[in-house]
Amino acid sequence: MQADNTRHLRAAAQRRTEQTRRRAVAALRRMDTAGAPITLDGLAREAEVSRSWLYTQHDLRADIERLRRRHRPAAKAVVPPERQRATQASLLQRLQAATERIRRLEHDNRQLRDALARALGEQRATEILGRTGGRDTPNNDRAKLVGPY
Repeated sequence: MQADNTRHLRAAAQRRTEQTRRRAVAALRRMDTAGAPITLDGLAREAEVSRSWLYTQHDLRADIERLRRRHRPAAKAVVPPERQRATQASLLQRLQAATERIRRLEHDNRQLRDALARALGEQRATEILGRTGGRDTPNNDRAKLVGPY
């Protein structure tokens, strides 16, 4: 009859799991302290653990995500190539064109406002003439008095 070694196998597996977890936590702390990019792949390499094991460790994954957001580098400003950059002369030309366009639009605006004022005045005059029977002044008939005289 063979001896029952399951107790020893379980204890060894438990120790391996604890050691793996300690390595992963220590590696995560080192990466965080160093300001290194925090990724599952990078942590797996640093801690010498498998990525698949990391995926099963929900609390470690939450820490990885939290640290990843904290260490996310700021977006770099994209600088166009020299041949695509605007020169002072081209910027000045664009400014002059915009200024001229604004001048034209302001002129058009004034003309439209004047035309609207004339149209509203004509409409008002038509309404007044329609109420007064074609006369341009209201009817000045004296009001009829009511009562004994």
